[in-house]
Amino acid sequence: MAATRRLRARPVLHARAELGESPRWDDGAQRLLWVDILQGELHAFDPLTGADEVVVALDRHLGAAAPRADGGFTLAVREGVVDPDVAFLADRPSLRCNDARADRAGRLWVGVLAYDPDGPLDGRALYRLDRDGTLAEVVGDVRQANGLDWSPDDRTLYFADTLEHVVHAFPYDGTTGALGASRPFLDLADEGLLPDGLCVDAQGGVWVAIYGEGRVHRYTDAGVLDVAVDVPGARQVTSPAFGGGGLDRLYITTGLENLDAAQRAAQPEGGSLFVVDEPGHTGQPTTRVA
Repeated sequence: MAATRRLRARPVLHARAELGESPRWDDGAQRLLWVDILQGELHAFDPLTGADEVVVALDRHLGAAAPRADGGFTLAVREGVVDPDVAFLADRPSLRCNDARADRAGRLWVGVLAYDPDGPLDGRALYRLDRDGTLAEVVGDVRQANGLDWSPDDRTLYFADTLEHVVHAFPYDGTTGALGASRPFLDLADEGLLPDGLCVDAQGGVWVAIYGEGRVHRYTDAGVLDVAVDVPGARQVTSPAFGGGGLDRLYITTGLENLDAAQRAAQPEGGSLFVVDEPGHTGQPTTRVA
């Protein structure tokens, strides 16, 4: 068995985000989009200049921003989805939208979690918003919905349930958006690891943020760990995404959620945006909401 390759990320933006998440490469503008969930902000980072701009500021939590085919953004906010507007959690303040991503057909997939992780599972699920505006609960009884992405052949959906320590793999029909029976692609319970955000590279490898450990792992499509990225000075690693003109750089978001002053001081790069300049793999093109 080949040895695990070790890489080291470097900080490119000292953002001190409370909960940086949902990095997505905007290929049209050649910038990285990312959100600070708890501040309700959508940011755009320019790798050439190092400038970071708040392009959307809300008065509520913002789980993710998915680029749209028309150049705008569909936002997964506390109470549902904005543009198109589907406030399916408006009367359920204990829940919020978390990670969201468009599939290749332009449908939006949204994970919903609870503010109280020990509360009831009802409503904590993965939802699909079809192009005609129909919303469907696709995967129920999810303890903490998190990262999701598709294999390069569009036949597998990977989906992380953080508190179950599992990344599921679902057979996927790209034409209809239907899922088959899941299998555990990764079960990290024995290692005590929490899979957070994830992305799939063009070679089929799955890059998973390991929350609380200051690392991102790459697993082959057979589930074998072959790359480990150290993220120095930040334990709350939340999500990876490929970017750059050749989709050949790996960006990583981090956070500072629920840390006291001493814990924040011990993580000087907590909440920063990181990059791996030469990850050895390339990403898939950004998908957009139709």
